[in-house]
This record gives sequence, structure tokens and C-alpha cells, in this order.
Amino acid sequence: MAIDAAAGDRGAGLRAGEPSRTAMMTALGRGLHRQEHARPWVLDDPFAMPLIGPGWPELYAGIGKLVSEPLLRQVAALTVARSRYAEDRLNDSFAQYVVLGAGLDSFAWRRPDLLRSVRVFEVDHPATQDWKRARVAELALPCTGHHIYVPLDFETATLRDALSSAGLDWSRPTLYSWLGVTGYLAPDAVEATLRVVAAGVAGSEIVMGYAPTSPFLNESGAEFLALFRQLAAQSGEPMDTVFSPFEAEAMVERCGLSVVENIGGQELHERYFADRSDGLAPLAFERYLTAAVT
Repeated sequence: MAIDAAAGDRGAGLRAGEPSRTAMMTALGRGLHRQEHARPWVLDDPFAMPLIGPGWPELYAGIGKLVSEPLLRQVAALTVARSRYAEDRLNDSFAQYVVLGAGLDSFAWRRPDLLRSVRVFEVDHPATQDWKRARVAELALPCTGHHIYVPLDFETATLRDALSSAGLDWSRPTLYSWLGVTGYLAPDAVEATLRVVAAGVAGSEIVMGYAPTSPFLNESGAEFLALFRQLAAQSGEPMDTVFSPFEAEAMVERCGLSVVENIGGQELHERYFADRSDGLAPLAFERYLTAAVT
């Protein structure tokens, strides 16, 4: 098994021909932020609900039976904050943007201004990606040569080979966004992916989300982690891998990368929610480590 390909493959447990359920739940969180929270939005995603399709109310109702409204508000806030955080790293120094485990990400349509100068590579399991592309066709969303789908089945290919086949230029600085994925992977698969990034040109970066160990979760974060693990397992996508912040930093350095910053929910709150009057705050459920090739 080519474990480094697991970066974009949330689908070891996916049912044949079906999209990732956790990808749909993530898109639902982005859509709920726009639909139910006051402006200013941390991230405006008008494509989230349409990409899920007409079944989004049923998905919402099912989650609402399991998650309280206050907790769901925090989850939706975290969903948009982490995407905003990763996208804020995308500056003029990067020529390519790789979204690992892209799911129903809508960056290519939300930011056409950046798409003119940055090539976007979406990496995910073929089942999820085929389903998404069918939705894109139904919605008649535009397609350009700067928006490239990279279907990846870790049983038949590696991440580096898949990106090379898709046209990634390894000599140009690249930003990798890897959010909400590492929890589904074995630690050696996480390390293998980091080594692929570390083999790139100096100046490349990765923003990696990871579920922290229990001492670094508050009560709400621990409650949601236990619940989300149950939901993920029922969807065929068990989530078992966690790291302490110290373990995460040691891992990326062991793989040849340099830590830029390692933040959690409090830092996200200070950056994106501190001036709000409605009390909206992100759930302290996932942390984000940015690492660079030096």
C-alpha cells in the first residue's frame, strides 16, 4: 500500500460510488455560517449548500438530533475559520495551491481573482471527487485550466505520482492545505505525506489540521470529539489519530519541515471573532500547524 497517498484519500472506508459523508458535513458547516450567522462572515461560501445538493436539509436535521444548537454554532464557526486561516496563507509567493482531502471545497469559485495567477489542485478519493464533479456539472459552475482535479486511490498510486501526473511543478513554491483529514489516517501515513511536501522547493508550506490529545481540549471540544468519532465511524470513516502540539511539531521537524506556527481555537478566535457582538466563537476541537520547506 502506498501510504503517502492517503493525504487525499479520506475514503478507505467510503462506500463504493458514494461521496465522503464527513466532506458533506464540513460543507454544511460553511453553508450554515452564511445562512444563520450575522455579518461580517469570517468566510463567505455561497456554493456550500448547492454543492451538497437538495439533500442538505435532511443532513442538517440528522445532525441537529445529535448536536445541540450552541455546539453546532461553534462547529460551523470552526469550519469557516480554519478555511480562512489556510487561505490567508496564500500570498504572491505561491504559484500553486494543493487542497488535500478537498471534499466539497469551493475555493476555485469563491476566489476567481486568485485562480488567474495560482493553479489549484484538488486531491481526494475518486468516489467523492466523481460525485462532486457531477454536482459541478449540474450547477454549471465554470471550469478552467487552473483548477485541476486529482483523484487519488491510495491502493493504486502515491501522492507524489498523482500530483506529478496532474501537472504539479515541483520547482515552484506551493501551499498545501490539509484540514480535517489527519485524524482518519495512521501516523505513518501522516508522516509520509509530510515527507512529500518536504521534498518540494524551498518556500513551500503546509497548513495541517490535527485533533489534539485530551489535555488540549476544553469540555466542549472533548464532547464534540467523542460525538464526531461516533458519526465518522458510522459513516465508514473512523477517526482515531490524535497528537499533542509537541508531538505534532516533533513529527513535522522529523519529516524535514520547519514549524512556522501551531495554533488552536483561542488564536482563531482572536484573529477572526474578537470584534463580534454576537458571541460567535470557534469550537476548540482541532489545532493547525503551519510548516515550511526551508
